[in-house]
Amino acid sequence: MPAPKKHDEETQARAVRMYVDRFAEGDVSQRAAREEVGALLGVNPSTMRNWIRRELGEGVTPPAASGGPVDAELVRLRKEVAQLRRANEILKTASAFFAAAELDRKLGQ
Repeated sequence: MPAPKKHDEETQARAVRMYVDRFAEGDVSQRAAREEVGALLGVNPSTMRNWIRRELGEGVTPPAASGGPVDAELVRLRKEVAQLRRANEILKTASAFFAAAELDRKLGQ
């Protein structure tokens, strides 16, 4: 029987989306992006690598910023959007954690 999974499919998909967004910013390597997202979500980078390979395919790199002439404003806005998405994912995780804690507190009374 396989070992129980620590993370559900939604968490895995969210982690891959966060990785793709982080790597698309263009200022980090694939490894660094995996490590950053893994640290934010409490996931081992090698586990992140396995999820990314499963989602994106073996040997496929995520879409990066185009090499052509890119308006500086567009680049700035893409980075801002990626940062806001990461912050939103963190807030979603935190709200779920605190909602569960509040439920436990109410049930314990």
